Amino acid sequence: MTTILVTGGTGTLGRHVTERLRADGHEVRVLSRHSRPYAVDLREGGTTLDAAVAGVDAIVHCASSPRGGDEQAAERLIAAAHRAGVGHLVYISIVGVDRVPFGYYKSKLAVERLVGDSGLDWTVLRTTQFHDLLGQVFGALAKPPVMLLPAGVSDQPIEVAEVANRLAELAAGAPAGRVEDMGGPEVRSLESLARAYLAATGRKRRIMNVPLAGKAYRAFRAGGHLAPELAVGKGTFEEYLAARFGAGRRP
Repeated sequence: MTTILVTGGTGTLGRHVTERLRADGHEVRVLSRHSRPYAVDLREGGTTLDAAVAGVDAIVHCASSPRGGDEQAAERLIAAAHRAGVGHLVYISIVGVDRVPFGYYKSKLAVERLVGDSGLDWTVLRTTQFHDLLGQVFGALAKPPVMLLPAGVSDQPIEVAEVANRLAELAAGAPAGRVEDMGGPEVRSLESLARAYLAATGRKRRIMNVPLAGKAYRAFRAGGHLAPELAVGKGTFEEYLAARFGAGRRP
């Protein structure tokens, strides 16, 4: 049995990673801003962070925020890991962070580089977007009577539990550097996914595909965030919708 720290361990991904590691017999410490005894804002660090990493065999770094601060948080975590002599740092990233000039993706890529240059033994896994994220986005976009979508963009969502299982496997194994990406089971247009969401939630909305501008939009249209050759995920968006809303059908 090993001791593994999961940062962001109460979040969408982190809680699944924690459950899987515990089911596999590992001792797991959960670090988040509000989860005691390791309630830490990674951007600030401090003695609680040092206590959280002391004696752990590996860290799975799931904590992240689109609002910024990921690089500072990673620097604090890496410094603490060095002080504690942690043997393995596992980081979850996103497919396309090196191809899509989107602000959050740039931050994730910067953290990848910090991990790679840290002097620690490390593993980085990139995946496509989680089903849960699309569910949140569509929930917001479906509030008005007309649902506006970026024209020409597709997605390849993946089931978060499958990603958690892979991260748990990697954390229990030897450091492997950049491992093979994970993509969801199919590439779908956003309109197709949105219609599945509307059907599952019983909402009737007109969908309008709107062309946008900018380098990030062009990169998304070009599929820079997709991994069709690595469609290893099994769970479909409809299966996610059925589990969440009790319905779902392919439009």
